[in-house]
Amino acid sequence: MCNSIGIELRYLNNLIRRYVNNNLNKRLIDSVTGTNGWIIGYIAEHGDVYQKDLEAEFGITRSTASKVVSLMVQKGLIEHKSVPQDARLKKLVLTDKAIELSKLMQQDHEAIERTLKKGFTEEELDQLHTYMERMKQNILEQTG
Repeated sequence: MCNSIGIELRYLNNLIRRYVNNNLNKRLIDSVTGTNGWIIGYIAEHGDVYQKDLEAEFGITRSTASKVVSLMVQKGLIEHKSVPQDARLKKLVLTDKAIELSKLMQQDHEAIERTLKKGFTEEELDQLHTYMERMKQNILEQTG
């Protein structure tokens, strides 16, 4: 085992990516990149979502969010819908195609979570989440 947290997290991330690509519904949802998948899942879970919400949730810049949203619109995964209270505001809505993909991704998410949590107690999982949150805050403090 390596003592570098960054290397270990990268290694784990690579293992998870390989697991998802080889064992789950990934082959059925090839049109969805990892980021697109996370965004579809977020919109499916939260309902009324705006681009600024994606920026905050995923820690991405406005320009990155704008590019990702534009590409997802081109792929037929999301649409912009006007909001009655403010014509300038556009909420992001999943298309029927994305809704179906969302169902497959939810199945995959549940499978990977079961696999990752296997053998851990609830207390250990709570502690792990605490550690990861602390690491995120440490990085955020350094990056502004």
